[in-house]
Amino acid sequence: MTLALALPAHGVGSREDLPLPFHLLLIGAGLALVVSFIALGALWKQPRLRGSDGRLLPITVSLALDSAPVRGLFVALSLIITGWTLAALFFGKDDANNPVPSVVYVWLWVGLAFGSMVFGGFWRLVNPIRWLRRGLLALGRIEEDFSLSEYRLGYWPAAAGLLAFTWLELVAPDNAELLTLWVAILGYIVVGLVLSLLYGPAYLRTGDPFTAWSSLYGTLSPLGRRDDGRWVLRTPLHGPLQLPARPGLLAVTSVMLGSTAYDGFSGETRWYSFVQSSAVPAQVWDTAALVSFCLVVAASLYAAASLSAHLAGVSVRGVATSFASSLIPIAAGYLIAHYWSLWVWEGTNGLAKVSDPLGTGADLLGTAGLTPPAALIAPGFVAGVQVVSIITGHVLGVVLAHERAISLFPRRAAVVGQLPLLAVMVVYTVGGLTLLFSS
Repeated sequence: MTLALALPAHGVGSREDLPLPFHLLLIGAGLALVVSFIALGALWKQPRLRGSDGRLLPITVSLALDSAPVRGLFVALSLIITGWTLAALFFGKDDANNPVPSVVYVWLWVGLAFGSMVFGGFWRLVNPIRWLRRGLLALGRIEEDFSLSEYRLGYWPAAAGLLAFTWLELVAPDNAELLTLWVAILGYIVVGLVLSLLYGPAYLRTGDPFTAWSSLYGTLSPLGRRDDGRWVLRTPLHGPLQLPARPGLLAVTSVMLGSTAYDGFSGETRWYSFVQSSAVPAQVWDTAALVSFCLVVAASLYAAASLSAHLAGVSVRGVATSFASSLIPIAAGYLIAHYWSLWVWEGTNGLAKVSDPLGTGADLLGTAGLTPPAALIAPGFVAGVQVVSIITGHVLGVVLAHERAISLFPRRAAVVGQLPLLAVMVVYTVGGLTLLFSS
């Protein structure tokens, strides 16, 4: 059984569910970006977002967040969930009631992103590979910062790993069968463990795909740290601007955005009919489309950033990477819009399935009777979530790009230099809404 059969459609909205006619929605979304751009150019002429910003949390809360017992609790919970999932993987029945596909494709993918947007990038702490590596080093009485080589790859391994995972989720045949998941999960653990032993903790900070996924979306969290390390409440604009321009940042953010856009495109009737009627295997076309969407995102932002640098009269080197963080809220908006109903529906069903990991009819957690709340996946509500999340994500992207531009470009050229970036974001907005509501 394939994932397409195992899980419901990602979106339940259609054009008829929208509170406004679709063409007016597109016009309104485009105008929201343009008006935001004009207002920023007139009123936001100096960099305003600093790493020292934020409202300090109460000292008791800060101490709790950094305390060993609290962190140990989350690590223990992560390891328990991992062990529970592996038990279902190795000893459970290979049928629709096995919880592993829901844990992998819904909780680990969508749930991790949603949770990171709220609580910050917590996968770095609970990553099972980190603790497996630490245990192996402890057995050998080796220091935790041990490595055989200096890590210089930045986000490139994470980009490759996320692309591989989205291929498994969206393209690979039989991707909900336990044998496929067994190979994927064990492959991730083995590869991650080998690379973490080779390159040390630096790989786990930026090279691990799910750490990058969680950490980048976690920059949007209201919880963050100031430059001095103290916990604060802050806007979703501060985190992305604190990201260092490491190699591969543009690649990994392009995969984050492009893979979700492809998922929407793959549901188009004309594309589906073309793929099914072609003599070329469907997986070949779908793989090419998935890679193409990621490359188009990367190429469009690179071209826009390079043109912006040319208009501003500065070197184009490194400019695209500097602007890559502005894709994060856009990717988050698409993710929420595209996977909200999947998260509510299959996330709840997955929690019900987890209560019986071995398929014996047990209800070990008392969650077997859970059902998804209908109000949260009503067509009108989902359509509203989709519209608000996409437009909000793009407006935040425009603000981030503006802040970055006035920091990088000469003051007189900063606004003019942003025009290519604004044009790209308008195209992203119109394209994203079209993919969501035209299928």
